[in-house]
Amino acid sequence: MARKTRQRISYVLPLANSPGGHRLGVNGLATDTDRSILYSGGRDGLICAWDLDLDLKRNTLNNKSPFSSAEDTSHGNRKTARSSLFRKQVQAHTHWVNDILLAQSNSALVSVSSDLTVKVWRPHSKDTQLPTTVGVHSDYVKCLASPGTHSDWVASGGLDHKIRLWDLNGGGEKLQIGVGEDESSAKGSVYALSVRGSILASGGPESIVRLWDPKSGKRITNFVGHTDNIRDILLNQDGDTVMTASSDQSIKVWSITAGRCMYTLTMHNDSVWSLYSDHPQLSLFYSSDRSGLVVKTDARDCVDMDEGLSLAIAQEHDGVNKVVVAGDYFWTATSSSSINRWHDVSTQGEIQIPETIKQNRGSIASRSKIPSPPPHPIPTTNGTTKTKIPLACVLRISNNAAFPGQKPRDVDDATIYSGANARRLSEAVVDQDLEFTVAYHDLPEETIEGQNGLIKHVMLNDRRRILTLDTAGEVMMWDLLKCVPIQSFGKRHLEDVTPEVNTTESVANWCGVDTRTGKLACILEENYCFDAEMYADEMDIENPSDFREDQRINLGKWVLNFLFAKLIDEEIRRDATFRKNLLASKSNSSSLRRENAPSSIALPFITPQGPQLMMNDDDSLITPKAMDGSNRPAMTPGLTIGTATPYLNGISNTAAVQNQRPTTAEEGTALEKQTSQHSQTRGSMDRLNDYFSSNALPRSPVDGQAKGPATPGDTSLEATALSPIDADKEDKSKESNSLFGKKFRMTFPKKLGRSSTDVKPLVVDEKSEESDKSEEKEDKPIQDNFFGTIQKIRYDYEERLQNAPSQHLPPGVTPSLLSETPLLRLPPFTTVIIQEERPDSGGVADLYRGTVSSVGHDADLIEKFGPMWLGELLVKNQMPAKDIPKVSFVLLPYQDILPSIASSDGNSRLNANRMLRAKKILAYVAERIEPPPEQPESNTLKPEEYLELYCQNQLIAHDTTLATLRAHIWKTGGDVVLYYKSNGRRPGLEKKIEDLPLDESTAKTGPVIRT
Repeated sequence: MARKTRQRISYVLPLANSPGGHRLGVNGLATDTDRSILYSGGRDGLICAWDLDLDLKRNTLNNKSPFSSAEDTSHGNRKTARSSLFRKQVQAHTHWVNDILLAQSNSALVSVSSDLTVKVWRPHSKDTQLPTTVGVHSDYVKCLASPGTHSDWVASGGLDHKIRLWDLNGGGEKLQIGVGEDESSAKGSVYALSVRGSILASGGPESIVRLWDPKSGKRITNFVGHTDNIRDILLNQDGDTVMTASSDQSIKVWSITAGRCMYTLTMHNDSVWSLYSDHPQLSLFYSSDRSGLVVKTDARDCVDMDEGLSLAIAQEHDGVNKVVVAGDYFWTATSSSSINRWHDVSTQGEIQIPETIKQNRGSIASRSKIPSPPPHPIPTTNGTTKTKIPLACVLRISNNAAFPGQKPRDVDDATIYSGANARRLSEAVVDQDLEFTVAYHDLPEETIEGQNGLIKHVMLNDRRRILTLDTAGEVMMWDLLKCVPIQSFGKRHLEDVTPEVNTTESVANWCGVDTRTGKLACILEENYCFDAEMYADEMDIENPSDFREDQRINLGKWVLNFLFAKLIDEEIRRDATFRKNLLASKSNSSSLRRENAPSSIALPFITPQGPQLMMNDDDSLITPKAMDGSNRPAMTPGLTIGTATPYLNGISNTAAVQNQRPTTAEEGTALEKQTSQHSQTRGSMDRLNDYFSSNALPRSPVDGQAKGPATPGDTSLEATALSPIDADKEDKSKESNSLFGKKFRMTFPKKLGRSSTDVKPLVVDEKSEESDKSEEKEDKPIQDNFFGTIQKIRYDYEERLQNAPSQHLPPGVTPSLLSETPLLRLPPFTTVIIQEERPDSGGVADLYRGTVSSVGHDADLIEKFGPMWLGELLVKNQMPAKDIPKVSFVLLPYQDILPSIASSDGNSRLNANRMLRAKKILAYVAERIEPPPEQPESNTLKPEEYLELYCQNQLIAHDTTLATLRAHIWKTGGDVVLYYKSNGRRPGLEKKIEDLPLDESTAKTGPVIRT
């Protein structure tokens, strides 16, 4: 049986006054040339759209005229270029967006992410719907490919060693290709994809280029030659040439027809990360590397690609993850949240040669393949001088090419020295001193500014505040409960601010935190989100006088109730409507009955004549009638009067038990824990015994069996003697219930004259009746989600009305009251996410995404995708049962000045809830050493006012909890040792103690306390 997937709740704190734009680095770019829109996908999970206001269909640079230049042909276009404007954005993913592309005539934007999903967003649809999930991988999805912008399917590849083809019209997965399945190696991660026609090419860290048939999924061939990860792949229009970029600093061109590598281009000196080309034969392409260099290579009309020209056209400060080109511009995406726009550079211009090289033209020309034309002045076209390309921008395209050095040529010789022939890389070889490269552009034409995202965080000890560091180096403190920033510390080191604001508290971990999307995301899981509690008097809450002394608030319960506050209101409204309609339907059915109708019908007595078999009309046997001589009238369906479940104030016992509110943290005591499960809860909650019990009585095996479950919020001290003898007894009692004892159980003969059949008939009849009812109740289906909780409540309504149609239905939706969870005002745009863990992949998939203000409108979705434990908490105010962690400690008098509180056998070992405060321990001591007066005076000092508690020679503050004391003061294993003494504010205390008998056997002397 498959293990049930766990679901969790996450909420993302909104950034204050956050405008549009990315908060972290950008990984993907795509351009819509028809609408002049740039799309970007970032590491923050965002997909943004930008209005460029440019003519992207006009390309005046990449033509074949040798006299075109950027200044000549695009001068007017550059004048009209405006700043890019933010259009819209959508939080498509909860992890990095690794790649994006446009499909279906630029109407659909497909994205893949490290959150395992492939999603499609239709930004131009009228309903402005959120991105929908097309499919899911079992590991990070790294790349996308499409056969064209008009295609209805895309291919995705990831770290799960799979290539999957998806139908964008809702058809789901069309084909799955297992990479590396037919090879001995277990590797097969896909980092690069490209598809064109009947060829699909993939690459990854194995340095192998694999070619596949996208229709059948069969492998065609492999290309081996790279020595590092393959980061990007291009296919030409005919599907017979493959271009690959690798982390081995090379770009290779492969011929599918020849089945081998044709060219190895080495113009980069770092890992090549991105390729772009819209040329049908890939003769004009752009490439970028890890050092931030963007290179434009033009090999058009060259017989040999080694004769092409490579120009360093831009230099970024960080590695370029993606480069795209449209019109006369190109855009670069880096690890920065900003996107840069650059003006393209024409490769048709003259190469500007320094005078030092001109003086050595004779020796250079002697090695040229083509005779050098005679030098002439630089020609002009229509009175305009052509653009010159600095020699420092020219790169050596491959190891087989000579370093270029273009020479001036005569216009009359243009027929011989024009086009690519005039730019042959073998024309000149320069000294090694001139190999220093300078990019044509060192600054972008425009920067689309991003925002500052969070990249690091530190949780403080109180588990309510957190420090974050953003990309600008600014440190900020946040409140995880109120979801707002508290204080800014400016640009400082996070490690320097932490000790200034941290506290010596120890609070259980109740949420996970991550900043992988540039925002604070808090993760709440069922198994630990209810572990942390805080005292109400330590928190900034509204109307603190409404809470009793030392009342604790569960942090996870508090936050969840107000994240879904509007959902609770909607469920209360729906519940009221359901009860109203249910009562109306019952009243309508009862109105059909005749007035003064008898409640029962007296049937005539029939004397049995002997055994008879009842026959149907078709002569088939049915259940025989009872012929034992008893008077048993035939039962009419619907009119049977049988024994019903006992009622309590008109409500069945079962319903009463279900509607009992759970006791609060202070209502459980040790005394309750020693009573049976049927004992009633005490009414008083403010007495001292709510925290402490008297000396524990020796436990017998019977007592141990009758002991009820521990109260979840029990904070009482258990003075249980754990001597070696008692420990042996406890071990023996455990052995009796062990597997060995159950398997080899000692049996004894029963007493004579005692028959087990004397009481069997009644027990069997009673159980059979109860089992029939339980089976009838269990037959009703209950979904294992949020709506399952609603179903239970509605089934209970129907059962009550069936037992007592005229009774009033009290509401079954009983959420937490403000006395348990005080008012918490959360920002309305706080994002709420319901996620599901994927055990097969180790990842998490989003099931629902909304905001605090929208959860009420999305009640149907939350009922469908929300976990049942969330429904039990919000609708019925029930938290999952869990053992309360306790701390064991030894309580001793300081230097035997005050009497010992040890039990009669000299044991002073106690344990209590980890959240118990020191002043409650002092109150426990005061109760043991001095009986409280029958009529206390009004000016009587509290125990914490005349008693002190010490640990490790340190005076313990009254509000210190046992958890804090163990973590920050005791700082070691074993039981915590505490010493109590008087501070002298009650001078008569020691005198009274001297008159009391003292058991010397239990006297213990503590260390010298330094006050």
